[in-house]
Amino acid sequence: MALADTIQPARAAYRPGKPKTNWLHAFRSLQRLFADKEDTTQVFEIMRALNGASTARGYDRLLATPQGGRIAYERVEFAQRLMDDAWLDSLPDGSVGAAYRTFVRSEQLSADGLAEISRQNAVHVDEAHPYAWFGRRTRDVHDIWHILSGYGRDGVGEACLVAFSYAQTKGLGWAFIATGAALRARKAKDHPYVGAIWEGYRRGKAAKWLLGQDYERLLAEPLEAARHRLNLAPAVIYNSIPPEARA
Repeated sequence: MALADTIQPARAAYRPGKPKTNWLHAFRSLQRLFADKEDTTQVFEIMRALNGASTARGYDRLLATPQGGRIAYERVEFAQRLMDDAWLDSLPDGSVGAAYRTFVRSEQLSADGLAEISRQNAVHVDEAHPYAWFGRRTRDVHDIWHILSGYGRDGVGEACLVAFSYAQTKGLGWAFIATGAALRARKAKDHPYVGAIWEGYRRGKAAKWLLGQDYERLLAEPLEAARHRLNLAPAVIYNSIPPEARA
């Protein structure tokens, strides 16, 4: 029996794999997000409204990578790993994990906090299913992508990262947010905001597929070496915008 034959029945049984696209709900959530960029709940609302079967496709793609079968078999709940302070503190200075550790602690973030937000108004987030697990994994590495990409949590940085995330995941929700941000930013002529967002997409497309990475090993890797290996060139346009103008 082919591997695809064993996957297909699971896909059919997993109800979130074929959701209806809800543009109106996504638009209303985008308005709320733009009114308050800290309202992360709206990001998950948009993803549920628009991302369709991108999670299922991502899981299938993971299985096709050299180490994806092992990663999928082990099915580590990465939020739990990222909440292990002793493990984070053991990661060497200069590593991806050390930068992540500094980032989440300085910003007062946590993987558990993001996971809890994702559960609001949701039904299948914690389901014991491979596709649900892959969705959780995608959620849990978001702040690591901040580190790898070099994008901050300011408004421009988040917009660049969602464009980057669309290139990596092909989830339509990410494209919807990035497009909305670009349309809002195009009126501002003092800084290249739209160019920075477009650069985020190009960087995501040029980079290796980050969802196929072994993150426990990646976090122990030197940050600049990891960026080089993953083909993550510097965010030139984003970095040209003064930090005080990125909000």
